[in-house]
Amino acid sequence: MDFFTNPNILFYIAAYLIGSIPFGLLLAKTFAGVDIKSAGSKSIGATNVLRVVKETNPSLAKKLGAATVILDALKGTLVILFAMSMGMSESTLWAIAVLAVLGHCYSIYLGLEGGKGVATGLGVYIAIVPIPTLIGAAVWIICAKVLKISSVSSLLGLTAVVVSAVLMYDGLNIGSNAPLYIIAFIIFYKHIPNIIRVIKGEEKRVI
Repeated sequence: MDFFTNPNILFYIAAYLIGSIPFGLLLAKTFAGVDIKSAGSKSIGATNVLRVVKETNPSLAKKLGAATVILDALKGTLVILFAMSMGMSESTLWAIAVLAVLGHCYSIYLGLEGGKGVATGLGVYIAIVPIPTLIGAAVWIICAKVLKISSVSSLLGLTAVVVSAVLMYDGLNIGSNAPLYIIAFIIFYKHIPNIIRVIKGEEKRVI
């Protein structure tokens, strides 16, 4: 019974379950009546929400895309902020961060399928390493404006977060950069199909 009353374990479970909530799928179904799991890239993220809903309702697509980014980020941020308020250790916070991203990318509600993890990764990073995350967000926005390729912009922004955090923090205050790298690896791994399409010159632009 101690297992289910251990605050660390409870936070780990909550992080994964909350991270697993597919907000993009729910928003698109509720407000646009479309199933993004069977259209576009079949991802549950904001880019696919924008792409699929835009076909029938461009103005709604922008709103739902923005809402998806915000909610996907918040499901990582809020759990960590609550854990912080409860005095959880730095190592526990990073474990929560990894599990929230895993939940989004491998959702228990979708048969362990999910999104690419960018917004949720942004959400957990901003709570623990805010300055590097703001640097990464700026890189993301600039690249998105210039390149207009969501996947490339996201990965460049992610790389900027990781590099900045490594330079600014000494082992993330836990003696290791491993959690930072694990989250980045998960997100890069989920983007392998996008990376292949970029190499082939087939990756679609977001207009």
